[in-house]
Amino acid sequence: MPAELISILVLAVVFVIATTRSINMGALAFAAAFGVGELVADLDADGIFAGFPGDLFVVLVGVTYLFAIARANGTTDWLVHASIRLVGGRIALIPWVMFVITGALTAIGAVSPAAVAIVAPIALSFAARYGISPLLMGAMVVHGAQGGGFSPISIYGSIVNGIVEREDLPGNEMFLFLSSLVVNLLIAGVVFVLFGGLKLSGRSSVTAAAAVGGGTGEAGTAKGGPGKSAAAGGGSAEGSSGKDGTPAGSPLDAPVVATLAALIALVVAVLAFDLDAGLSAITLAVLLSAFWPETSRRAVGEIAWPTVLLICGVLTYVGVLEEMGTIKWAGEGVGNIGVPLLAAVLLCYIGAIISAFASSVGIMGALIPLAVPFLAQGEIGAVGMIAALAISATVVDVSPFSTNGALVLAAAEDVDRERFFRQLMVYGGVVVAVVPAVVWLALVVPGIG
Repeated sequence: MPAELISILVLAVVFVIATTRSINMGALAFAAAFGVGELVADLDADGIFAGFPGDLFVVLVGVTYLFAIARANGTTDWLVHASIRLVGGRIALIPWVMFVITGALTAIGAVSPAAVAIVAPIALSFAARYGISPLLMGAMVVHGAQGGGFSPISIYGSIVNGIVEREDLPGNEMFLFLSSLVVNLLIAGVVFVLFGGLKLSGRSSVTAAAAVGGGTGEAGTAKGGPGKSAAAGGGSAEGSSGKDGTPAGSPLDAPVVATLAALIALVVAVLAFDLDAGLSAITLAVLLSAFWPETSRRAVGEIAWPTVLLICGVLTYVGVLEEMGTIKWAGEGVGNIGVPLLAAVLLCYIGAIISAFASSVGIMGALIPLAVPFLAQGEIGAVGMIAALAISATVVDVSPFSTNGALVLAAAEDVDRERFFRQLMVYGGVVVAVVPAVVWLALVVPGIG
């Protein structure tokens, strides 16, 4: 049996054991990386650890650390109340606001994970506070980021357009951008309907009254839900009305002002100066901790360590697959199929499946060159095929094993994290199963020569 096939079967076993025995999949994946790396791929420890996602580790730790401090000192509470006032108490608009914000960030040049790292913790705070499905909110954030991700000045757009130019293929920058935007917008609309968005509109009058009036009783319960704090329910001084009838939220004291400045600094550092989101977040968190240690003392314990273990373990195993050539083996096998249209849909599926566990940028960089031989035959339109590959490789970033999905999982508040992980995994699986076929039908099949 080929070593590449053995490595794929081991990955399937890891999934089965983690699902049936409730063992952290990351720990299983580390063990699998050690076994397959040493016994099958003849890799030493350095080769195995070559796939350890150190950058993602720092992003997950840094962002969850910073926002744990923001929760502790009341900054996220203040942001929630301010944003509710901004949308006039219409809770149903909040998921769409998050979609637009992340889309705008990526469209103007933010790397998709950086935009999600900035927006997801705030968005999931809204979800916990106002009884919005965390799956709905997380999906809206990720699809928003991907919706803007292929603008001509974006990172993803620049990468794909650069590959197209280097491979001397026909390209259309605006078609690529608009295709991704429309697909993600349509998915967001479906998600909004399926996961309770319409119900938010139906109860918005009660919820909005609680949000903008600081009411108690039934309205406060509708907003905060059982078990929420008085601030969430609007029954304490923290949740009381301000002079304009809107909730006061947390006081705008020195720690809150400093934390807001830190969040702004994080955005500027990532977008304007292209600094690493994780290192920037950790640095800002340490500065806040140095000035206000009493509110930051427990923040380190609130870092999403189980999520960090899970994601880093799985991606380390994926790194072993890359080291031993499994991913290239699978891609080339499909690329050599003699039927271009069949090869096209299989490449879209391979891009989606692998990207759910690995770097979307890396997958795009590998798949587009693999598609060159049959694109050169002129039987399939290059513009549509490239757009289909790009969308297939990025729309699946809602998977909890991708950077964006991991950030959403880590940012979720007041949830059963294992249950939420399974929800993200199932949703990501549905996207992997459905979207590549849809974009193939919509973008590739009409371009048959």
